[in-house]
Amino acid sequence: MTAAAQPLASAHAPRSTYSSVAIGLHWLIALAMLTNIGLAWYFGTLPRAAQVTPVQLHKSIGITVLLLTLIRIGWRLVNTPPPLSETMRPWEKWAARANHAVFYLLMLAMPLSGWAMVSASPLIKVHPTVLYWTIPWPTFPFLPADPDQLHDAHKLFGTTHELLAWVAYATIALHVAAALKHQLIDRDDVLARMIPLLRRKAGAAT
Repeated sequence: MTAAAQPLASAHAPRSTYSSVAIGLHWLIALAMLTNIGLAWYFGTLPRAAQVTPVQLHKSIGITVLLLTLIRIGWRLVNTPPPLSETMRPWEKWAARANHAVFYLLMLAMPLSGWAMVSASPLIKVHPTVLYWTIPWPTFPFLPADPDQLHDAHKLFGTTHELLAWVAYATIALHVAAALKHQLIDRDDVLARMIPLLRRKAGAAT
């Protein structure tokens, strides 16, 4: 390969890490989700009257996760992520893709089910959703007008939101365990795709 052709080949080489935008979105969403999990457990211990403020913050963060996820999906569609490491076994690659797919579903379904749940609640008239106490947020569209159907919808969305939360706990645990396995046991650069500072030097002992 000529010297002139080398930069061109390098320009078309696949990325070894995610882009700075993808990394930023990943950690923003992760922080928001973990904060919301903590808030949910916290306001569940409070009397109803004291739940208003943390619940409003929980709703605000949930909508933020939804919006950031839509941005992340859009970014991913126009920016090819780095390929999975060749050191990963076929089942590990399958598991990684499945875990990511579940995460994307959760990042959409959890805030959507929560938005629908609070919109179908009779309390929405008393405590409307105002993002960070500043931006009014509309109620979820396509809800039934009949009071009995609305009550049933509220229960259904609430159950769905709770079940998705338990799926999220399991998915996060698996995701963290897999990342630690790659970093501490396999000693490869899989985690460095999202944390470039962890990248090991070429020729480092494995």
